[in-house]
Amino acid sequence: MRYVVGHKNPDTDSIASAIVLAYFLDCYPARLGNLNPETEFVLRKFGIMEPELIESAKGKELILVDHSEKSQSLDDLDEGKLLAIIDHHKVGLTTVEPILYYAKPVGSTATIIAELYFKKCLDLIGGKNKELKPDLAGLLLSAIISDTVLFKSPTTTELDKEMAKKLAEIAGIEDIEKFGLEILKAKSSVSKLSANEIINMDFKDYEFNGKKVGVGQVEVIDISEIEDKKEEIYKLLKEKLEKEGYDLIVFMITDIMKEGSEMLIIGNKEMFEKAFNIKLDGDSIFLEGVMSRKKQVIPPLERAYKG
Repeated sequence: MRYVVGHKNPDTDSIASAIVLAYFLDCYPARLGNLNPETEFVLRKFGIMEPELIESAKGKELILVDHSEKSQSLDDLDEGKLLAIIDHHKVGLTTVEPILYYAKPVGSTATIIAELYFKKCLDLIGGKNKELKPDLAGLLLSAIISDTVLFKSPTTTELDKEMAKKLAEIAGIEDIEKFGLEILKAKSSVSKLSANEIINMDFKDYEFNGKKVGVGQVEVIDISEIEDKKEEIYKLLKEKLEKEGYDLIVFMITDIMKEGSEMLIIGNKEMFEKAFNIKLDGDSIFLEGVMSRKKQVIPPLERAYKG
């Protein structure tokens, strides 16, 4: 069977892109983990069922969306047949055979899929230029809003805004700003989640120069919403570092309104200091303007590890 699937600890872009691309490719959408509250909200709003959970690549043909890091995909990815990758992150894994690879440096994978639809170019990736229904347009719009943090993230491009406007028209969303705030509220509704659930909402693994590095992120309207859980989050991350062989774990608590992130640093603090050219006084630091893991955190960390 052929599946379109996003990364582990899936976010709204990962799920929405899998669902919509599977529709255009006439195959099945899938997920590699549980949905977060924001994605649940979006699927309920547009009346769409969550994708099938898959745990193995064996016997499957796979199209990856929203990631190309092997550590973020199925553990036995090599046991399946990788057909394509559609992504907006840096190039990650390498393949032994040629595959279709399509990526653009934009705010979300949903933006790429939307552009292919509006330009009637889905055939370039093996898809059919079928009608984009309002519910699916709503999914793509939600993913763009989520990944760009309502266009506040430094990853936002003019193409993201253009696609969002076109998708909103199809989805019947008259006020993108108002709709976006609904999504961000769902994204930041973490007060009822446990510390462990918060950590695993959006946690990604990387390998830099042979070292395992983890970077997690939670986005909130106000950091005070998570204040009483920070100590437990730090404790659990320290246990994770020791048990799972990480050299460094960075956990971003991103304040959407203040447009910055409090960074919890566990493990190799010297490497973090080197990456950001700062001196830590404790286990955390607030970095103004830092909201994007993809654009503002991973690149300096990778450069630091590569020396």
